[in-house]
Amino acid sequence: MKTYLKLWVTAMFWAGAFIAGKHVSDHLGPFAIAFLRFALAAVLLLAMVRHHYGTLPRLNRKQTLAVLLLGATGVFAYNAMFFKGLSLIEAGRASVIIATSPAFIAVGSAVFFGERIGWVRLSGVLLSILGAAVVVSRGDLREVLAGGAGRGEALILGCVLSWAAYSLVGKTVMRDLSPLVAVGYSIVAGSVALGIAACFDGLGRDLSQATALDWLAIVYMTVFATVLGFVWFYEGVREIGPTRASLCINFVPVFAVLLAWLFLHEPLTVSLALGAALVLSGTYLTNSMPHRLSGRT
Repeated sequence: MKTYLKLWVTAMFWAGAFIAGKHVSDHLGPFAIAFLRFALAAVLLLAMVRHHYGTLPRLNRKQTLAVLLLGATGVFAYNAMFFKGLSLIEAGRASVIIATSPAFIAVGSAVFFGERIGWVRLSGVLLSILGAAVVVSRGDLREVLAGGAGRGEALILGCVLSWAAYSLVGKTVMRDLSPLVAVGYSIVAGSVALGIAACFDGLGRDLSQATALDWLAIVYMTVFATVLGFVWFYEGVREIGPTRASLCINFVPVFAVLLAWLFLHEPLTVSLALGAALVLSGTYLTNSMPHRLSGRT
């Protein structure tokens, strides 16, 4: 029961990241937000790695290159597009689009690792994509076919592709490294890249303009959505397995839509509800088979 409770709370943490991210994205630049979030997270995760292993494990050349690739895809590219996208579209809509990540990971696993999709998982992939199309088009699929998706939707879809790449690379990397080391070191690498980009994008200006509520949102995303969320999710995977653990995490978009309605006063539209239902159903089918990779926010 304790494990399931932690997983449900983790889903709430990750859903809350969309709300906090939406708030702070309206005030600060995307690189500054991402850098501050992950620089703090890097310090905490490195402390956890050192506590767990007694030292910071050394990486060989191959592992170092892989960790740099993880940082470039899952930390730098994902978060730069995530926070910029949140400044352009609603948090609830963004959460539903990002929830399609398992579908793209399943396709990537089939293409690059030869994993068999099967009809059940294929149905899940198609349902997830259809749900995302409904959300992006606000219920008018002709808009998607005509290339009418906006810049914000395109950026959030870029997040999905970045996370799929991160997960596929991570599948190989975590054969040699523990999840804690791989994620901790990749966050350090991504934070360095984000810090350089943030300096060119006006980090000093953003720091001078940040309010107490902005800092609270960044600390929330760092401590709860990044560090605790990661630790509790992988504890759940260890205790009850990835499939059952993901059944709880798959409700992140549902929680995010409800929190966005409650705190940001975003409307609960028919197209958003329908899209979320399709994506949730598709994600369940995609994750109903073994050999899967999980996603996060």
